[in-house]
Amino acid sequence: MSVTATDLAERNAGKDLYSYQRGAINKIFQCFEEAAEDYHLLYQLPTGGGKTVIFSEIVRQYLKHHNKKVLVMTHRIELCKQTSGMLTEFGVSNKVIHSKANLEDQADFSCFVAMVETLNNRLNDGKLDISDIGLVIIDEAHYNSFTKLFKFFEKSFILGVTATPLSSNIKLPMNDNYNELIVGESIQSLIENEFLARAEVYSYNVGLTSLVVGANGDYTVKSSEDLYTNSDMLGKLIQAYEERSKHKKTLIFNNGINTSLHVYDTFRAAGYNVAHLDNTNTKKERKKILKWFKETPDAILTSVSILTTGFDEPTVDSIILNRATKSLTLYYQMIGRGSRILKNKSKFNVIDLGNNFHRFGPWGADLDWQKIFRSPNFYLDGIMSDEELEENFRYEMPDELRAEFGKSNSVYFDVKKTYIDSIRKGESSKVVLERSIRHHAYICTENSEDMYDALDLAKKLGDDIDYRIQRYTKCISKSTFNFVEWLRDDYRKKLRAYIRENFDDLFEEINGFPPEE
Repeated sequence: MSVTATDLAERNAGKDLYSYQRGAINKIFQCFEEAAEDYHLLYQLPTGGGKTVIFSEIVRQYLKHHNKKVLVMTHRIELCKQTSGMLTEFGVSNKVIHSKANLEDQADFSCFVAMVETLNNRLNDGKLDISDIGLVIIDEAHYNSFTKLFKFFEKSFILGVTATPLSSNIKLPMNDNYNELIVGESIQSLIENEFLARAEVYSYNVGLTSLVVGANGDYTVKSSEDLYTNSDMLGKLIQAYEERSKHKKTLIFNNGINTSLHVYDTFRAAGYNVAHLDNTNTKKERKKILKWFKETPDAILTSVSILTTGFDEPTVDSIILNRATKSLTLYYQMIGRGSRILKNKSKFNVIDLGNNFHRFGPWGADLDWQKIFRSPNFYLDGIMSDEELEENFRYEMPDELRAEFGKSNSVYFDVKKTYIDSIRKGESSKVVLERSIRHHAYICTENSEDMYDALDLAKKLGDDIDYRIQRYTKCISKSTFNFVEWLRDDYRKKLRAYIRENFDDLFEEINGFPPEE
């Protein structure tokens, strides 16, 4: 796709259609003309590509050329309102069907916008006349709550739109409900042609084997909160923010209200400009918080799920995934919140604290959506487990800390290789930790002038120590919480003791002369 002068003019105009959007509309209308009236068509376009603009223009053209009505379905009230507003901008008079809507004037409208649950109730009560609905449009079609309504529209053309044509329920694949998928512009193409901002991803390796997968196929809130509310993870979050996002407008996604509140308290205690938002906030509170977020350049907003869809704030400069997810759709939705482009914004940061980058690959990777649509289980089965992911992890010191160990050519210690070598020699597995402690003591001494410097450096090795302990417990297949905690504490005590007892000898071994008295 190349950007034309027309595109540039349209982009400045703000509301007109871009060439790729017009191309999508032409493909969809071609399908209207060629397929049966009850055909189910799915259209994919990345978050930020303008799905609502596209289907609003489709509604406008459909009503102009067909003597039938249109129904647009969404799964959240915010999307309902946004959709209604966009349709109005396109000159389409529409009626929102909410729980308190008066339907006495329904005959006066050719277009309806409804939330799925409200619509289901109205249809079961027989209070909405759908006999003349020719086109049904489903926004965020990957959610399975819509499928229960299909029985009411057996003679309607159904158009589902989504950024990720992968069902939210692996037991209900999308190809069971849709005949065909049309794939829109790729994220990479939209970035290259300056329709979307580029994501710069910084992934911090996190041990996730304590997480539990629930009935919905994703990690449970309970197990996520147990992990992400502990002091180590909160410390890692602050560290990551300060390394990559400090003073940037930042949106933090969590799995659980309790986690988000802990994050709020942590950032507030550190003196940062932060607010918390979840679905228990009133409309008035939500409006006030989002206004503050929009107007505050260094604002940090920590939230739970509520801002993954129906939220558009182009000034977001940084996204933090303070959670793990098994959902490709959620991964793309969260990152997509930062992808809106501005005059002075062509890229944004993503901090991943859930191994999501390793699980799904880069945001905007060249995914074969047609193959995923046809064979979703093949794609899902190919995603690595947390155990497999963590097998490939290798701890890397943050740049600032690595600089303090600048005299060491390498600070890496291969726990697994050391373990295998010791077993082959008939040694006890305990020698692995003993050799690791000596290695840590060695690099601390190598970069110190006296013992006190070395002990100070040892205090900064917490993440590396935890990583080595985690690798060691995997090798010996023993990883109860209490045992791991004991090993971590014991390792730190032994490292300090080793440095005190052996500093002089290590210093002379490294430098060829003893330390000064």
